[in-house]
Amino acid sequence: MHASLAQLPVAQPIVLLTRHSLRVAADGQGFASYALPLTEVGRELAYAWGEYLCNWTGREFRACLSSPIGRCVDTALRMLGGSLDENEENRTDIIETTLLVEPGSFVLDAARLSAVFRQYGALKFINAFLSKQVEGMKHPAQGVLDILSLLYDYLPSAENSVLLAVSHDTILAAFLAVMQDEPEITSEDWPEMMEGVFLWFDGDRFEDSQVHWVWRGIKKSRLVSSFVV
Repeated sequence: MHASLAQLPVAQPIVLLTRHSLRVAADGQGFASYALPLTEVGRELAYAWGEYLCNWTGREFRACLSSPIGRCVDTALRMLGGSLDENEENRTDIIETTLLVEPGSFVLDAARLSAVFRQYGALKFINAFLSKQVEGMKHPAQGVLDILSLLYDYLPSAENSVLLAVSHDTILAAFLAVMQDEPEITSEDWPEMMEGVFLWFDGDRFEDSQVHWVWRGIKKSRLVSSFVV
């Protein structure tokens, strides 16, 4: 994440789309119950990362989106808290959206796909989705387009602002794979807890804009229109 900070634009609002912080361990196939909370270390990490990010970049969290799952909302609260000066009150509302909850923006029929997800496991399920082998899912590009549209709509206008968006590993993994035209991913591509991607847009209209992103220190760009299916 630190390598990505040096790639950010100087005077432009940005998005940080991040996985939640450290949580209680899930089962061996990567199935994490919605009830699993952050650990105490996870809460401290989210606070420290929010503090460091804003202090190092001179930016402020001016908008916040989150999956409604408790560990994501808690991550957002801690990061927002870490960015504040002592005795400063948080004035940034956390807007909960189902587009960021797993499987979220990529699914049309969640009830139908629950058993398939458990049968495949998280990584195999995402790869089947990328190769369009799973019924009840959106076209991968449409799922990404829906997330990008959400981020664009909530991006603050101030040059030093950050839109914080907290989600889950499966959402980030699928999102990044499609963004980068990767037909298949491995466990090495899987987002760690509290790992995220920075994004920003050039253009006055979403449909005509160009999206830039930095993931693990590497910057890439493409036209939003390239995702239209």
